[in-house]
Amino acid sequence: MTQARAALRDVVPSLVELVRSVPDANADSVGTWTVSDVAAHLAHVFRFDTDAVGGRPVPEATVTTAGMAEANAKMLARDGERDPVVLADRIGTLANEFDDIASRSRAATVNWLQGARLPPSAVACHLLEECLIHGHDIAVATGRSWPIQRHHALLAVEGGVLPLIASLPPTALLDQEKARSFRARFDLRLRGGSRMLMVFDRGSLTLDAGSARDVDAHLSADPAALMLVFIGRQGIGKPLLEGKLAAWGRRPWKLARMLTVISPP
Repeated sequence: MTQARAALRDVVPSLVELVRSVPDANADSVGTWTVSDVAAHLAHVFRFDTDAVGGRPVPEATVTTAGMAEANAKMLARDGERDPVVLADRIGTLANEFDDIASRSRAATVNWLQGARLPPSAVACHLLEECLIHGHDIAVATGRSWPIQRHHALLAVEGGVLPLIASLPPTALLDQEKARSFRARFDLRLRGGSRMLMVFDRGSLTLDAGSARDVDAHLSADPAALMLVFIGRQGIGKPLLEGKLAAWGRRPWKLARMLTVISPP
């Protein structure tokens, strides 16, 4: 939690300034969302992650691509604010509130979306991931720079994404139609961080800290590149050419198939 709070204190001021300086609130960003929609969504994530850490009720949502799309659409429909300056101020205020509540949290776990029980630190790291990803979305849409530091991305993946995979149903983060026939075992090595097995088995995804024998492929990954590829913000070609991702093993082509079956919310 200490590291996650420090990372958020590093990232949020740049995020707030990025939102505040948006030249066109109606510029297209990610999917059907405008830049101001992304900023409003970020404020909503700050709100429900703060509520989770504070032991307050969180929105009802199923953590799948379709489930989160529905929940996010409802939150955006209820909140008509799209002024970047107002949203930047709101994000800054909510970030301060989150940090204050997180600093006083002593709970071992808290209730998150879909009834998942998470350590408060995992909620903080999820919030960090949202800031990094959606800061990237806004920056790309507005032609701005948004460098992602490796240690921030590593925290987001190790402290946020992996606990979510472990806590949610094993079917949650996969496209079930595409994943139902997919079986594979990957040895994932996060540069500067941990190593684990990702096990795909006909529509389920589980993590295993056991032996890396009998795997289809090994993947060495820069955490920021991995995060952008997995979330669908970047193709795999460029980071492979730049050496930010490296794959080898008996069946490395299965990694490309993996990217088609993953369906992040």
